[in-house]
Amino acid sequence: MKAYRTLIGCSLGLAFVVVVVGAYVRLSDAGLGCPDWPLCYGKPLPGGIAEPDALVKAWQEMGHRYLAGTLGLLIALIAGMAWRLRRSAPLAGALVLVVVLQATLGKWTVTMLLRPAIVTAHLAGGMVTLLLLLWLWLAQSEHTPDLRMRALRWSALLALVLVAIQVVLGGWVSANYAALACPGLPACPGAMDFANAFHVVRELGQTAEGALLSNDALRAIHWTHRLFALVALAAVLFAALRAWPLSRALAALLALLVALQFTLGVANVAAGLPLALAAAHNAGAALLLGGLVVLNFFAFRGLRFSS
Repeated sequence: MKAYRTLIGCSLGLAFVVVVVGAYVRLSDAGLGCPDWPLCYGKPLPGGIAEPDALVKAWQEMGHRYLAGTLGLLIALIAGMAWRLRRSAPLAGALVLVVVLQATLGKWTVTMLLRPAIVTAHLAGGMVTLLLLLWLWLAQSEHTPDLRMRALRWSALLALVLVAIQVVLGGWVSANYAALACPGLPACPGAMDFANAFHVVRELGQTAEGALLSNDALRAIHWTHRLFALVALAAVLFAALRAWPLSRALAALLALLVALQFTLGVANVAAGLPLALAAAHNAGAALLLGGLVVLNFFAFRGLRFSS
């Protein structure tokens, strides 16, 4: 039993690394560092690439693939142990299905040349994998019942849903390279083309009709993400405020995570999207979602949170 929980904990840590490294690969424009899949220029390891920058990007891409592959093997092992121990077996089985979908999306990301809908779905799938592992890990420990926590269920769920939407919007910004479309703070002057901005089935940098995606569309993508950040911020702070009387530690953690994430978003715009800050913003999104999953776990199960 202890080995099972340890395995889940290690997989959870690796899933967080995979999410952050995946963001780094995407943000450093290395998503097509290997033009084929699952190999790289037909080889298991990059080689024979004369251009130094291309070689670095190929190693970044393959490094991420190997990390993700290792995570997939660990999740398969978790599923096997779950069925043998009869501990959260359906959830472990769902994780295997998510991993299969993630592998497919990873392949399509390359073969479909970074189509925004696929890239965004791949980001969302990585977050789902991380959050399912977190829920599974929490479920392996004994917790003290506290039915008062159930009063937090709907505020916790609302905050989780709204932050999840915000993360998907952030993925859409990144997938369309719209992070610098609004360089000013707090306003974003200029016309906006929402119709083409959120047309899902299209190629990267193009409208559904094949024309060049305009700056107006990129501006609309960025501005929507920026405005919705205020909605997500309010929802998390409201959930933290409601949780304060029952679990000050968890409420304070949520308030800190959402404040940090909001600050990182502003800093990215103000500083012109430096790679380290942009990757940190993705890591912050994963941590904030994780914090909200913890809140939902204890709220819906009516359990006391012990820091």
